[in-house]
Amino acid sequence: MDTKDLAERIAAGERRALARGITLVESGRTDHRVQATEVLAALPRNRQALRIGLSGTPGVGKSTFIEAFGMMLVEAGLRVAVLAVDPSSARSGGSILGDKTRMDRLSREPAAFIRPSPSQTHLGGVARRTREAVALCEGAGFDVVLIETVGVGQSETIVAQMADLFVLLLAPAGGDELQGIKRGIMEMADMILINKADGDLKPAATRTCADYAGALRLLRKRPQDPDGFPKAIMVSAMTGDGLATAWGDMQALMSWRREAGFFGATRAAQARYWFEEDVRSALLSKLETAAAKTVMQRLGEAVADGTLDPAKAASDTLQALEANFGDGRVDPARDSP
Repeated sequence: MDTKDLAERIAAGERRALARGITLVESGRTDHRVQATEVLAALPRNRQALRIGLSGTPGVGKSTFIEAFGMMLVEAGLRVAVLAVDPSSARSGGSILGDKTRMDRLSREPAAFIRPSPSQTHLGGVARRTREAVALCEGAGFDVVLIETVGVGQSETIVAQMADLFVLLLAPAGGDELQGIKRGIMEMADMILINKADGDLKPAATRTCADYAGALRLLRKRPQDPDGFPKAIMVSAMTGDGLATAWGDMQALMSWRREAGFFGATRAAQARYWFEEDVRSALLSKLETAAAKTVMQRLGEAVADGTLDPAKAASDTLQALEANFGDGRVDPARDSP
């Protein structure tokens, strides 16, 4: 594969090339990882899209909201990319990937690009290579990248490490004020949108919005938030009410963060975070080698029959792995440029 040509086609905004690039970064093959790195390195560095992470419990209306919100942005002249992460089966490993069927209007827009991806059982609500897919969309010239997470609850915070804005979608009557002040996902949210604020659910949405607005006032103030943020507002993906207000608040928040220097600092911290995550993943992958599996199988049997303590077995396994770094072949301090 000519990675330079693929990068040039992605930079030119060719949708087929972008889809191929995302398939490449999602692949687990060693040769594909090398090619994906080359493509990412060849993309323009001067393009920045607004990255918005969207989380919420299943059934809150994330896909419906994204379609309505995305259509509004497209009609405003913006190019929108949607990266939707679907849960993978722990038993079969399969994933439905049906998000595009629920965004039929947005999927037909030339200025929009929708890519569903399997989570592959990766924790945190996003796929392991979603960050690289975001970088590809940014290099392709999209103005806004929406990252829809699986929807796994309060532990779903990894998306905040790849987004400029983290938006939490909630349903009416989704919990009182005490529920709202739980740590974890609430602390990471920049905005809370109470969806389905229409029809018979509007009174319940009003009460829920007031509960969460009060809960947000009890949380410790973050340095990256101006006065009034994080905030809770009501929206309706069905009628479109509140979508323009939410977009205006997002733009205001990002303008303030850029002027205050938090935008660049956050992206720098995120880059460092993912560098460390890639190192951890590479180290864990060493457990998948044939030699490591043989050692673990032998020590695991000793643990199972009671002849070896689990802690001692784990220590012996780590020593066997560390031996691979002590043979003189790998010296990061010496070999780094």
